[in-house]
Amino acid sequence: MEEILKKYSLLKGLNVPRETLIDFELFVSILQQGNEKINIISEETAKNNVIRERHIVDSAQIIEFIDLNSNTITDIGSGGGMPGIIISIMTKNMKNLAKVHLYEKSHHKSSFLRKASRHLKLNTEVIEENIFEAQNLETGTITARAFKPLPIILDLVYKNFSTYKNLIVFMGKNGEKVLKEALINWDFDFEKKKSITSKDSFLLNIKNIKKKH
Repeated sequence: MEEILKKYSLLKGLNVPRETLIDFELFVSILQQGNEKINIISEETAKNNVIRERHIVDSAQIIEFIDLNSNTITDIGSGGGMPGIIISIMTKNMKNLAKVHLYEKSHHKSSFLRKASRHLKLNTEVIEENIFEAQNLETGTITARAFKPLPIILDLVYKNFSTYKNLIVFMGKNGEKVLKEALINWDFDFEKKKSITSKDSFLLNIKNIKKKH
């Protein structure tokens, strides 16, 4: 167990329970196996010494922004399940009953997400459709990682979600510039959190999205 704790030392401050770390390890194994059949993540980040920090820890760090009082959490453009599957693992071991909706239009990736959910006994619903065609969606927290540029995500949430609590977006190296430009056309409340996995990245917790023009 000490070896596993060492692998996830960056999450020390979040008091992640042992059961969750064991599930993370199982998901790493499922992800690496799935990646041999379909292109889920890059070969470079699928390596043992990279995958945990680059994908698992990076996804898990948003847990403090997740609204745990809502019935659903929605991950848009789920891909390989980061952060949707990771958050579902964490809520399962917190005995939280929120269902995680995973929107993924790729058939192969949707199949992978269903398989991972079954193996890990997660409370998820994989929705194999184009999120841009969905209407009047209702949820608690919305998450988006490596999906689309911020302005497109803001427009999607503004138009396609009738109710939501907050939107969490992972911002990369150009994040500050992108945020500044987005604020020209959009009005929203936001909180920034420095990423624990990359000094150039940060998380955005967004609420009350409104269009300026």
